[in-house]
Order: sequence, then C-alpha cells, then structure tokens
Amino acid sequence: MEAAVLWSFVIGLVVSTLDVLGGIPLAWLIVRSHAHWTTILDSLADIPFIVPTVALGFSILEFWSSPVGIAQLFGSTSLVSPGLILIMLLHFAFSFPVIVRVMVGEFLNYRESYEVAARTLGASAFTAVRTVTIPILRPAILAAFLLALARSLSETGATIVVAGAFENGTVFINNARVSGLTSAVVIASSIMIVSSLVVFGLIKIITPRIRVLPLRVWPNLERKLSTSPVVATRNTVTLIGFLVFVLLPCLFLAFPAVEAVAGGTAIEAFAGVGPWKAFWSSMFLSYEIAILATIVNIVSGLPVAILIARKRFGTRMAKIVDALVDLPIIVPSLALGVSLNFFWRTMGTLPEFWVILLAHTTITYSYFIRTMAASIQGIAPELEDAAKTLGAQPLRVFRKITLPLTKYSLLSGAILVFTRSVDETGATSAVAVNLKTAPILLVSWIRGTVAVTPAERALGVGFLVATSFLALVVLRLIASRISARKVA
Repeated sequence: MEAAVLWSFVIGLVVSTLDVLGGIPLAWLIVRSHAHWTTILDSLADIPFIVPTVALGFSILEFWSSPVGIAQLFGSTSLVSPGLILIMLLHFAFSFPVIVRVMVGEFLNYRESYEVAARTLGASAFTAVRTVTIPILRPAILAAFLLALARSLSETGATIVVAGAFENGTVFINNARVSGLTSAVVIASSIMIVSSLVVFGLIKIITPRIRVLPLRVWPNLERKLSTSPVVATRNTVTLIGFLVFVLLPCLFLAFPAVEAVAGGTAIEAFAGVGPWKAFWSSMFLSYEIAILATIVNIVSGLPVAILIARKRFGTRMAKIVDALVDLPIIVPSLALGVSLNFFWRTMGTLPEFWVILLAHTTITYSYFIRTMAASIQGIAPELEDAAKTLGAQPLRVFRKITLPLTKYSLLSGAILVFTRSVDETGATSAVAVNLKTAPILLVSWIRGTVAVTPAERALGVGFLVATSFLALVVLRLIASRISARKVA
C-alpha cells in the first residue's frame, strides 16, 4: 500500500514538471504568435480534457501498446508495454492542457512593458523573459503546476486501463474496492488525502522561496538563443512534442470514426436507430450539466478566488481556504464520488440530476478558483486601492478594474470547468444510478457491457470529441476578441 501511494506522488511530480517544461513554450507560442491558426492550436490543446477518461486510456493504450498503433512504424507489436512508463505518458497527455490553459491566460494578462523596458536596457529577448517575465509569473506557474499534480493524483479510470500489473495509489484503491476490501480502501484513501495535503502545503511554502532560474546573464549565449532560427526550432520541437505525445495518442481511438461515417453508421446515428437514441440523450445531459456547473462555479468561485488572492479575512484564513480548495482535485475521483453520493443522499431525497450536478460542481470547483486566484494575484493591488481612495465601492472596483483585467482568465477557468465536467467519469459513476452522461455511456460501450459495433463505439467517441471541440473553438474566438478589445 505504501509503495503504491509513493508511486502516485513520484509519477505526479515528474509528470507535472514535464508538463510545465512543455506547456509554457506552447502557451507562449499561442499568445505571442499572431497567426490565425494559433486559435485552432489553442483549442487542440484542450482535446485531452474532452475525451472521456476511460476512452482516453484505451486510446493511449492502443496508440503506444498495440500492433496497429505507432509500433507498426518500427516493425514492432508494442512500443510501450502497460505499466509505469505508459501511466506517465497517459498522465502527461491529460494534465498538459492544465498548464497551457492557465499560462495562456497569464501571458495575455501580463504587461509586456516590463519586457520592453528590459529590452531597451540592452537585454535580449531570452534574457528579458528569463529574468523578468518568468519571475513575475511564478505564482501562476506554481498554481498551474499544482493543478497538474492534483489532476495526476486524482485520475482513476484511465490509469486502470493502462496500468497492467503496476499499482499506484488510485489503482490500488480500485483493486481493493473491487475485491471488497473496504478497510484497505479507507486506509489508502486517507493516506493519499493526508499525504497530498502535506505535499501541497510544503510545495506552497518552499517554492516561493526558491529561485528556480539564476539571475546571472550570459549575453552572447542568450542573444544566440533569441535569434529567429533558434526560436523557430523551439516552436517546431514544441509542436512536434505536442503532436506526438498529446494530440495523436488522445485522438487515436476516434480515427476509425471516419471509416464509420463512410460505412453508413453516421446515418443510423442521426436517425437515432439502435443505441443512438440513448447516446443523444446522454450527450444532451452532459452538456446541460456542464453548462450549469460552469455557471455555479463562476458565481460561487469568484468571491473565494478574491479572498485567497487578496487575503480579505487575514493571511491565516486565506491559507486555510487555499488548502481546502485543493481537496476536491486531490482525492481520487472515484473515492470522492462515493463520499459525495453518501453525503447528498443523506441530506434528503434529491433528484438524481441535482446529485450529479452537485458532484460535477465539486469536482471542477478547484480549477476555476486556481485560475482566477492566480490571475487576480497578478494585478497590482495599488490599482484597486487607488480606486477605493477615490470613493469607489468594492463591487464597482471589481466590475471596473479587476474583472476587465482578468476577463480572459475567467473565460479560461470557465473552459477548464466546462471541459472537465463534460469529461468526468469516475465520480459520476459513483453518484449516477439511472441517468447516464455521455462518458458513462461510452464507458459501457468500450468495456462491452452494452452491445455495440466497433464502428458505433468509434463514432460515439468521435461525436463527443467533435462537438466539444467545436464548442471550444467558439469560446476561443470569443476569448480572442476579448483580448483584442483589451489591447485596443
């Protein structure tokens, strides 16, 4: 048990570090490149969020470990066997969007005048970013890192698919639950919760005191690193890494959807024949719950984000709330779903729809607050204080100063909530009895508990990915207009 829990933290810390190293360059490319195609790239980065977790695990398993995947390029039957390495590849793929989403919002809100000032004093572009931009955005980087770590620690469904005989904390809890070892489930879950709180607390205390990047400057080397060929090489490597390790593995299961369309399965789908009537009902339910959960999170999360960022009720209270906010994403989603189901069922006979909505709101709450708190922290308090001294009330200060400066981050947080809700599988399976969201329905299709053809299974995943992707493109276009309006 102890070894399994330890492996959860080792995997989470390593993967989250790799996420930061790979996600920041991609976020930088999306923001600083003014090409129109980066809006599509921005939406593609969210693909792992909109694929059901079990489907994502199965897709990555097929991509890396089956003869029809990438292994056929090397004349092999399997490139990566199920186990530790495949779990790390999986966790990198689905936690990568967290870094990109948070950092895109921060780069858009960041005042480039600081970099311009450094450049006018003779600093190269690389030096200005390394010694000015990154240190200023350190709170946002830390927030993104913690979100990615929490995402890794809490994931259950996809990890089970690719784990093989290897056990981390969540796989151990699931195996114990299936075996009926209730005491082992309780003990392992308690150890993970307490350990996670300790690790998160230590990271928050220690990281702000560590200077990650040296302030010493190497002018000749850093000027070379700022040249166009080097920048183009960096962008190319970033895009290839994103394509190979994130996008293609996540979409591999949906590629047969094209064959399904050509084979006539799409006609049956749109006609609602066979299993498709239940599928469309589950899709409507998923998006209805995701929209409502996003609205509830925005309304209830903004005050908490301000409390954490501005320490309205004192530093100690802000730290307590800050720690509690992480709890829903630290706990394995399956265990959290069991707990939420027990809690809300004991509160009375709530309709199942509302129990699912409350579970999704809880699961996604931390994503919105983390994004907004980091963004608000990046606003100089003097701007708000100046408005207050001129007689502005707190609500007017927020509406006229804070909100306009954090509009993109608010939208980014809302997108994180929306995509996470559409994708949620583990907690939903614990609280849902009669109603089925699209991920839950697709899980039954993938595992074979509902009789469907491979073409229907592939097309079902393809529909969920395609509709969510179109929704994200629309939201990205709105965000781009908001950003352009702010710059103008």
